[in-house]
Amino acid sequence: RKAYVSCRKYVGTSLRAGLGLKQGGTAVYPSLAVIAEDVFIWKRGLAVDTLRRWRMVMETELEIKYKKSDEVKNGEKMMNTRFGEFGGQYIPEILMSEINHVAEAYEKYKNDPAFKAELKDLYANYTGRPSMLYEAKRMRADLGGPKIYLKREDLNHTGAHKINNCIGQALLAKRMGKTRIIAETGAGQHGVAAATVAALLGMECEIFMGEIDTERQALNVYRMRLLGAKVNAVKTGSRVLKDAVNAALQNWSARCDDTHYLIGSAVGPAPFPEMVRDFQCCIGEESKEQILEKEGRLPDAVFACVGGGSNSIGTFYPYKDDTDVQLIGCEAGGEGIDTPYHAATIAKGRIGVFHGMKSLFCQDDDGNIEEVYSISAGLDYPGVSPEHAYFYKIGRAQYMAVTDEEAVQAFEYLAKTEGIICAIESAHAVAGAMKYAKNMGKNEIILITLSGRGDKDVAAIARYRGQDLKE
Repeated sequence: RKAYVSCRKYVGTSLRAGLGLKQGGTAVYPSLAVIAEDVFIWKRGLAVDTLRRWRMVMETELEIKYKKSDEVKNGEKMMNTRFGEFGGQYIPEILMSEINHVAEAYEKYKNDPAFKAELKDLYANYTGRPSMLYEAKRMRADLGGPKIYLKREDLNHTGAHKINNCIGQALLAKRMGKTRIIAETGAGQHGVAAATVAALLGMECEIFMGEIDTERQALNVYRMRLLGAKVNAVKTGSRVLKDAVNAALQNWSARCDDTHYLIGSAVGPAPFPEMVRDFQCCIGEESKEQILEKEGRLPDAVFACVGGGSNSIGTFYPYKDDTDVQLIGCEAGGEGIDTPYHAATIAKGRIGVFHGMKSLFCQDDDGNIEEVYSISAGLDYPGVSPEHAYFYKIGRAQYMAVTDEEAVQAFEYLAKTEGIICAIESAHAVAGAMKYAKNMGKNEIILITLSGRGDKDVAAIARYRGQDLKE
């Protein structure tokens, strides 16, 4: 116990020194995993083995601390913050009150008739829901297997599924009295959707995006600024999505009085994984109704791409009790999962704590979050939704890794076969379904969620194929 207390005091001092904080400073790092990966700890000479043991003890302490509040707060029933062993609220005290405020507000308004009516109206008259369920007849004829249906989230206003969650959270933020929203983004689609909703509702908007992602998604950066948002290129860490999340959490820690952090995926501390899933469940709910109307039965297999996992959990969740329907998530295999260049969290990850949640993460033997890679900026994340981790553990969903080359081939194939240029993220799901269809019969049905459109990816795919597009 004495050794642990001494170690904790030492690291606490190192943290404040490394961040330039005084005791009780407000700009704290949002999770233990961030502490573990930051260079100033190594500069202070903390041994790897000591750090690993310290993190294990602290994670156990946090488990005990938050376990009691997972379902009950002040004697009142609250949302369950966990999915089996995954999920939870691994956050600093400075954010605990605000997190609880968000949870209480969501519990209050999610079944409120006025809130639901406004959300439904914006979905129908602003987003364009329900999105189309399209039968890819030429694709089926070419592959020679099952019927293939595409859930066309790419046809939504702003060109992706992200708008579903952004509208829901922004309406909630307004009811909480917030005037400013912040968001992280990788591929830029969530940033565009957040900026769009902020413009619609008259709110200030600030977006955090890894510097590398700003370069490969320059079109979306301009779109965000055109919509009135301030875009911050995050230059710390590996300068991709996880670093954008870190920066957004730090900003929220310092300014949560008027600000709501509009998390874009089903990740982070509770209630965000459940709340984001609920706002995205319109995808799966609609597709069930649509496929029953067209075919009179449910599909045999449902595919969606998985990064953090919002479009996929929104697709899968309404089918969770339909055990005859196979749920298949397609991760970013990058250059191959046996290389260091991938973002296949479920295939290669291990249980850990990062960004306020317990889930599966790509990490080294000492628990430090590893850099990940994908041609897709939207799948370039080292973790996955805690509910996906849970679905994987209980065997309700399967997950497969799709390489860059396979995804690019699917991107090109869908364009040439069906005249649809989908997002490179969505192309991972298309590639997975194409492989899977080879072993399916003609009387079977596949449903694929196209999470977004591919305008943003055309220049990057051209560069991948060796062609430099001019302005």
